[in-house]
Order: sequence, then structure tokens, then C-alpha cells
Amino acid sequence: MDREAWLRERREAVMADYDADAATYDDSPYPTTSHTTFIDRLLASCPPDGIVLDAPCGTGQYFARVRDAGRRVVGIDQSAGMLDQARRRGLAERVERLGLQEMAFEAEFDGAMTVDAMENVPPEDWRLVVRNLRRAVKPGGYLYMTVEEVEENDIDEAWDRNRELGLPAVRGEIVEGDTAGYHFYPGRDQVREWLAAEGLEIVDEAFDQEDGWGYWHLFLSTPTG
Repeated sequence: MDREAWLRERREAVMADYDADAATYDDSPYPTTSHTTFIDRLLASCPPDGIVLDAPCGTGQYFARVRDAGRRVVGIDQSAGMLDQARRRGLAERVERLGLQEMAFEAEFDGAMTVDAMENVPPEDWRLVVRNLRRAVKPGGYLYMTVEEVEENDIDEAWDRNRELGLPAVRGEIVEGDTAGYHFYPGRDQVREWLAAEGLEIVDEAFDQEDGWGYWHLFLSTPTG
């Protein structure tokens, strides 16, 4: 299998997993130690009644937080199942079935957040997604992004396993099981390079160590013009 076809299969597997888990996804939430702190900071950077992009929004678990802060929210997600759950909350201005790679908003939002999602983006699409997010936010606005991280030995083991299986994977890609799941861990230096290439500046950052993985939190400013 060539790499392009393999990545397409991985993306479809991820979507299928989220579709299957959507109805019960909120029953077992991931630990989110510092997420709300950064989300509140993002909301505070937006004007009253400003509009925030939640991309991808999943089940819309942060919609109420946005609305309670006096801001409006638009959610996108590539999973139809997750989007159905988000829509049922009745809190968003609108929700759209749309992937990070396909969105083409132009300076429509006062701020944007991409929470617990970039690990599903392959290296070929990382800079495209960053560019799409930057374009979605009005000049001078802010973007909150989490980047999942794992131990280096986990990446080493996955690299060895992928080579043994003959998969067209690159270092940093981890596949869980035979058909479902895909994660990519690019490392901080590469992430900083991609962000800088799209004109995004890291204003603040933090790290939370969870059980077997961690979250690198990035609060980013977009170019002013």
C-alpha cells in the first residue's frame, strides 16, 4: 500500500471510531487539567458577543463555557456522530461537518480553539491545518491549541513495529490495533517550525503530564495584517 492510500485509510478509521463512540463519548472524559484555563483566556481575548471557532468540536463539551462567557460558538467536526451530539446541545450558532484539512474560513472568527485533535493530523497536513486555522481567525486574534505528547520510547517501539509490518509510516506515527486509530507526534521543534512558518507566535505555553501521555498547551497570536 502506498502512503497516500494508507493515510486515507487511517483517517477513515479514525472517523469511524469517533462515529461509533459518539453516543457514549462524554461518559468517560479525558483528563483536562489546564484546558479550561486556556479556553477562558481565549474567550477573554474576544470581544463581548464575539464568535469563536471550536475545531473540531467533538460533542460540543465546551459550547456551554463559550456561551456562559457571553460569546458565540461555531463548531466543525469531520465525524457525523460527534457532530450529532454537538448539535443536540442547541448552543452553537451553527455546526458543520468539515475536517480541519478542508475548512476555508477567511477572518470569520475572533478566536479559535483546537483541543485534543492535532494528534490525528499526519505530517503532510500539519502545516495546511495550521494555515487554515490562522486564516479562520481575524488578524490579531488568538488561537488555543493542544499538542499531545508521549514518551520517546513509545515512539521508538511504534517505529520498530511499523517497519516490521511494512507500513508506509514515518517516525512519530503510532497506529493502535490493526485497523483503527492513528496518532502522530512530531516533537516540539517541528511544531514550532510549522507555527512560525504560518506567522503564528507562541504567547504562552504549559504542559500537563497525564497517565501515559501529556498535553502541550499553546496560546498563539495571529499576524495583525
